Amino acid sequence: MKKMDEVKRALLVSLFVSMFSLSLKIAAFTITDSTAALSDAAESVVHLFAVMFVVYGYYLSIKPADDDHHYGHERVEFLSVGAEGAIIIVAGLTILYHAAESAITGIEIMNMGTGIYLLVGAALINFFLGSYVLRVGRKHDNMIAVSNGKHTLTDVWTSGGVVTALVLIYFTGWLFIDVVVSLMMAGYIMFEGYKLLRFSVRGLMDTRNPEIDKALVNVLKNDLPNGVMDWHHLRHRTSGNTTWVEFHLVFKDDINLKKAHDKATALERKLIDALNTDAVITIHLEPDEAHDESHTILEGANKKKDLDEFI
Repeated sequence: MKKMDEVKRALLVSLFVSMFSLSLKIAAFTITDSTAALSDAAESVVHLFAVMFVVYGYYLSIKPADDDHHYGHERVEFLSVGAEGAIIIVAGLTILYHAAESAITGIEIMNMGTGIYLLVGAALINFFLGSYVLRVGRKHDNMIAVSNGKHTLTDVWTSGGVVTALVLIYFTGWLFIDVVVSLMMAGYIMFEGYKLLRFSVRGLMDTRNPEIDKALVNVLKNDLPNGVMDWHHLRHRTSGNTTWVEFHLVFKDDINLKKAHDKATALERKLIDALNTDAVITIHLEPDEAHDESHTILEGANKKKDLDEFI
């Protein structure tokens, strides 16, 4: 419960502080009329909506399993992270559009000194906010908080780029820098959005987690209980803080059910201890010599797959 409270607090802080940071950026754009400043403000508008979705996704992810969701709600993490990534890419495209429009219609920037101060203030706020949320997310292995922290820190880089552009324009008078910096910012934040989208898709597609796979295989290869003959058909996937594991465990034919169950339970404990997340492990017990014979009843159950792939 303490872990949930800390992550929840970090996300709520992110939501309300992001509102204040956005107000500073809108003020900076209003008084400077800079395309780069507009791009920074637009990115923060998108960021604010993303944070709202992230907070909703977090509250949904911690709901316990119910009659309609037997595996809980943690997989919403992938949807939440993917939505934030998509929104970041939309922000990048918006910046590209305004940069091109400004290059065509002409650039005029005013009150650069005041605008620089406002953007520096917003950047400092987002730096401390993003670092805090990212630290909490990594501490509790919560990808929703991690992605939000990273997104907030990308806001720092975009603000830093705009400040640099305005400072250079102030001293050189080269207005084209406003457009160049906007294009560079757009490319950077779109790449960050792509990385979040990739994480989301890999999670939704149940891509194998190599670290979890290595931990499970290490136990199964080196620490099987006495009397266990073999194992196969290992599968696992992770949603939020829970890893779901299933595999087949082979015993001697003459072992009684209680002993086999006790050994399987002991192995289950070793596997859970080897992981850094909560785990739900399902083990299918099988006899050694009668293994193939026992599975003949499944032949033809799925016409599209071989028996080994089906089970």
